[in-house]
Amino acid sequence: MRIALLGLFFVSAIAGCNKGSARPDDKAQHRRDAQVTADADPSKLESKALYTTFCAHCHGADAKGYKSDNAPSLINPTFLESATDDYIARSIGMGRPGTSMAGYGRDIGGPLDKPAIDRIVSYLRGQGPAAKQIGTAASTGDPKRGAPLYARECFKCHGDQATRSTAVHLANPQFLTVADDAFLRYAIVNGRPGTPMESFATKLKADEIDDVVAFVRSFAKPQEIGQLPAPTGKEPLVINPKGKDPLWKNLRSDPGSTVPRYVSVTEVKQALDDKRKLIIIDARPQSDWMRVHITGAVSIPYHDLTRLSEVPKDTWVIAYCACPHHLSGVVVDELIKRGYTKALVLDEGILEWHRRGFPVVAAPGVTPPPAEEQIVPLNVVPKGSVPPRAPGSHAGSAAPPPPSANKP
Repeated sequence: MRIALLGLFFVSAIAGCNKGSARPDDKAQHRRDAQVTADADPSKLESKALYTTFCAHCHGADAKGYKSDNAPSLINPTFLESATDDYIARSIGMGRPGTSMAGYGRDIGGPLDKPAIDRIVSYLRGQGPAAKQIGTAASTGDPKRGAPLYARECFKCHGDQATRSTAVHLANPQFLTVADDAFLRYAIVNGRPGTPMESFATKLKADEIDDVVAFVRSFAKPQEIGQLPAPTGKEPLVINPKGKDPLWKNLRSDPGSTVPRYVSVTEVKQALDDKRKLIIIDARPQSDWMRVHITGAVSIPYHDLTRLSEVPKDTWVIAYCACPHHLSGVVVDELIKRGYTKALVLDEGILEWHRRGFPVVAAPGVTPPPAEEQIVPLNVVPKGSVPPRAPGSHAGSAAPPPPSANKP
């Protein structure tokens, strides 16, 4: 998941740049996860099982993060010290729209009611220290003074409104809704021990830290975002039912495998343009489908696979998520387990699809996600970095604009 607990993207305020310890994806463990989480009923799951079902795909079974899409650690001590239970619960419930971190709250179309979210919060809280009283004072800094400091110290990892990099996207509107200035300040001062996010207590003066906080706060802009109607479960599965099969030209496989698993966004777009017959499954929670989805895609969340029994075996099935491979991989693995031979993962996921301007159905106010700063070659993990998006990802864009141009 660039969210899965899932965004990216999701609750550590400042979590990691292009340096740090790599944690390569464990394909066998992912297959076991898929077996555990298919058709999960949240009302019957206790705290650890809820975490395993809805969070571990991106944040790891140990909650230390970086299993998929650079999802941060949820149990880093300085994060847990500064994050209130309400902050964590709201982050789970509302997610990080525009990232791989879906909103899991039932009130916005997600699968979890408040008691289930509270059980996840309790599970995470039990893995580290209690929250401290860190204050609530708003920054007295100057965002204009903070802009060059942010450009020098933060942009390469955290990006800005127009560009997303490898760490938590600080310009995400929902993040800024739940993260107050004291939370941001605590992260800058104390860092995230064990991650690339260092402490700036000795690198920046107190007033400079306030200036950086003020600049980050200047990213917050009022947004009016609507929501699409919830899926009925009766949407047509097959797109272009009278069309011919797609003619795939460059399918990709997992490392060490010859079985095709990934298809690029450009090939799927071409298949739609050519009126080819296929099924596109949105594997994210329904809340994300209700925000934006590929035109013609049906909602079959990775945690509720009821509609898979309706999928014909003679039609190519493309599953996507925003991770961009883990949740869609759950759906594809389940199809293969049931004997399907025409099931593929949309390689770059819906964020890249939307970013390129390919056809989507979007709620009012929803815009394409920020550009991505870097392109990581297939299966290459730069020395000392956190893992790339996932095995077949090559999403990216042109170089970002200079952060100094992003003034309040």
